Parts: sequence; C-alpha cells; structure tokens
Amino acid sequence: MAHRVVIALGGNALGKNLPEQMIATRKTAKAIVDLIEEGCEVVIAHGNGPQVGMIQNAMSELVRSDPEKYITVPLSVCVAMSQGYIGYDLQNAMREEMLDRGIDVGVATVLTQVEVDPNDSAFENPTKPIGPFLTKEEAEKLVKERDYVVMEDAGRGYRRVVASPMPVSIIEIGTIRSLVETNHVVIACGGGGIPVFRTEGHHLKGAAAVIDKDFAAEKLAEAVDADTLIILTAVEKVAIHFNQPDQQKLSDLSIEDAKKYIEAGEFAPGSMLPKVEAAVMFAQSKPGRKSLITLLDKARDGISGKTGTMIRS
Repeated sequence: MAHRVVIALGGNALGKNLPEQMIATRKTAKAIVDLIEEGCEVVIAHGNGPQVGMIQNAMSELVRSDPEKYITVPLSVCVAMSQGYIGYDLQNAMREEMLDRGIDVGVATVLTQVEVDPNDSAFENPTKPIGPFLTKEEAEKLVKERDYVVMEDAGRGYRRVVASPMPVSIIEIGTIRSLVETNHVVIACGGGGIPVFRTEGHHLKGAAAVIDKDFAAEKLAEAVDADTLIILTAVEKVAIHFNQPDQQKLSDLSIEDAKKYIEAGEFAPGSMLPKVEAAVMFAQSKPGRKSLITLLDKARDGISGKTGTMIRS
C-alpha cells in the first residue's frame, strides 16, 4: 500500500489576497507533488485566516453601505466561500503540476462540514477575533442587535470574537474516503471545516465558530486511516526554550516528552501549541502512526527523516 499522508497547510501559506494566492498555490503544489512522486497518497487540509477575514470584511462593508438591501452573512457561509475559492486555485495548481510531471492522478475539493458540540466549553469563552475593526459605538450596536461578543483589540478598536471548538466528526468523510480510494488527491476541511451542529432530524445548522485547522486535519487523518500527519508551519523544527539563548530544536520527539513540554508551557498558545497537541493526538491514535512538523519546502526531506520534528510513540 502507498504511504498515506494528510497535510495541514496554514492559511498564511496561501497568500493574503487573490494574486498572492495564485503564486503561493503554485509553490505549494510543487512541494506536495514532490511527496506524490515519493509514492504518497495525499489528502490536504488548509487554514483560511486571511481569506475568510477578507470575505467577512467585504460582506460587512456591503451591509454597512446599504442595510436595507443587504443582510449579514453568517460566518459558516463565509467559511464555505473560502473553501471554494482556495480549493479552486489549489486544485488547479496541483493538476497542472502533476500533468507537467506526467502524473495521472485526479484532484478534487470537497466542501466539508465539520460537526462541533454545542456544549463545548469554547462557546462559553469566545476568543477568536474575526471581521473588521469597529468603533466602540459600532461594537455596542452589534452586541445589542445581534448578540455578538466583542473585545477590544490591542488599542486598534473592537472586534467580534467567536468560539474555537474541537471537531467532533467530518460530515462528508464517506465522499472523501471514496475519492482517496479511487486515486484522487483530496482537498478537504478547508479553514478547519464549516462548523455545524446536528439539530432535530437530519438538519445541520451552521455555528458561529472557527475550528482550528490543525485539529481538523488530525481528525481527518484518523478518519482516512493515514500513516502520517504532516503539519506545515513557519519553522523547520519544533523548539523548546524558543527564542531564548538555550533554544533547542527537536528532531525526534516521543509522545511522552511532547506531553511534558506541553505541560511545562514550552509552546505558544495559538501558534505552536495546537500543532504539537494535534500531532500528539494523531501519533497516539493507533500504533505505527506518526506526525511531522516542518516547513513546506522541507516536506519531502521531512518525510524521508532528514529534517523536521517527528513525533511518534
């Protein structure tokens, strides 16, 4: 059997606007097709921070310009929009790069909903800022009219904040598995997935939340029975005592040591911490599974054991 990997791409690695994204996806495609040439079956998850922010801001400006004509677009719909246009550029870049190398593999983007628990404690303490900066008056109006939660953001104004709950299940996992088994590169769980609640009957209701893409990628990796979860980030290796004189880069990290470093507060929340936590979750989910954290450009060397931080039991 081929070595099956799930790759978690950061939203910032895909550019901050449309021209940047087209350039970035070409670079990303080259690194991922390198892995396909090494014999890997690839599933891709990605972030959407800059992209969904751009969509949210654009939609907010429309509502501000003519509130009688336009209505507020739910965050879940904005995530769906970001999945579509990121997938459009990424799958085309992947297809072109594979054909240029004589690789006949299909590639498809799956609009992916991810179930979250309405009782997740994250909903009691929303912390993820989204949307435009607001004046105090604008923020107070949104709190009153739409029951938003807002926070002051480093002296730059006020912003809406939403929950970041853990993923429970992937709604379209059957479709994703079918595509993987029929020799497709699959792009799924974009932006961590469209967060949804299960309600009465078979209805799925969009949630005002943002799912961390590393945890969504971990859930996806388990669900497709991947061998390796690859989390691509801005550093070649995970480090302890980061940015200190005694900084130490880690090549191989056991699950036990990773948990000790997490407990000791070695990894920054909202940055390296969720990556290491997701890597540990996957590595301990089944014997033989492992997780790799490294740079995009080093993915091929990382999967060969030449660089990056490998977490395994």
